[in-house]
Amino acid sequence: MSTTRLPAGALAALSCAAFTAVVTELLPAGLLPQLSGELSVSPGQAGFLVTGYALTSFLSAIPITAAVRSLPRRPVLLVVLGCFALLNAATALSSSYPLTFVLRLLAGVAGGTLWAMLVGYAARLVPAERRGRAIAIVSAGITVALCAGLPAGSALAQVAGWRAAFGALAVAAALLAIWVARAVPPVPGQAAARRLPLRSVAALPGVRGWLSVTLVVLLAHQAVYTYLAPLARRAAMEAGGVLLVFGAATVAGVWLTGVFIDGRLRAALVAALVGVGAAMAGLGAAGTSPAVVLVAAAVWGLAFGGVPTLLQSALIERTRAPNADVATALQTTVYNAGIAAGSLTGGLLLESAGAWALPWTALALVAAALAAITVLGRERTTLLTC
Repeated sequence: MSTTRLPAGALAALSCAAFTAVVTELLPAGLLPQLSGELSVSPGQAGFLVTGYALTSFLSAIPITAAVRSLPRRPVLLVVLGCFALLNAATALSSSYPLTFVLRLLAGVAGGTLWAMLVGYAARLVPAERRGRAIAIVSAGITVALCAGLPAGSALAQVAGWRAAFGALAVAAALLAIWVARAVPPVPGQAAARRLPLRSVAALPGVRGWLSVTLVVLLAHQAVYTYLAPLARRAAMEAGGVLLVFGAATVAGVWLTGVFIDGRLRAALVAALVGVGAAMAGLGAAGTSPAVVLVAAAVWGLAFGGVPTLLQSALIERTRAPNADVATALQTTVYNAGIAAGSLTGGLLLESAGAWALPWTALALVAAALAAITVLGRERTTLLTC
């Protein structure tokens, strides 16, 4: 594209696709009591519905991306949104935990495909000097999902039941597919002659180290976030209110990221992780106090809000637009590995030790991520150069 004007409608539609994917993936985390009661499983087992989704996203992102690299981007995105609509509708109708789990596995495949292509799609719609802003707009869908989508889904489930929440999400995905078909420009697949092999992209300087940081950060975050409902109950609170505070704070986090993302990526990420660690320490030390839980949720949301944008932008900067789909497929793999491992670890800790152990485990993981960033910076292989 030769113009510097951003295609606002197309980027907004892609941002809504990110919104749909996040709500589809994490909605069960806010519905654990309802799901566990109606599907006759424990809250930990209900949390594994998040684990299963993330696991198949993790396993499918790279092979599916490799298989569809030559295909036009818009039809692939439309198929993914159609899958979200059908699978969420089927989930809303399911009364069986095994069937619901299988539906979540299939939805995870769709999610892995979407995350592997979404940022690269946005990057190819704008000139190089506007990619950071385009990625930030698309990533804002994550923030809106955390701020409004998940609390709204939880609130709808309180009023009309968890099936209504999944049914509404199915309708939203179908309507979004119509919008994408009309508003998002077609982008061709990548020609074979321009493709770097996946191993070559992974071998670019700094990529493996920072993908490892992504894995640890998401493991820490998800081990607590998936089981926010049991944590809220320790303070005699409902998860919906805590989710709302967390989500609202992510809006400010995204704004701060927009301020510091150009030229200060590593410093911004370090500051964000320090904030997440402080929030986990507060939840661990005084998690039975409603005031402390709300303050910790606000600090956590503020700190974590821009992390996806920071990590995605770093990979796009390193690999450039022609290989953006592969780079983000690799990141999607480790991102969802972190989500799957975090929700699994959190569920096991919840069943064996109780909710109090979750924030302390996350704090240790955040400390490990900060240590890794320090080492990577000294070796000068980091993607997030100040």
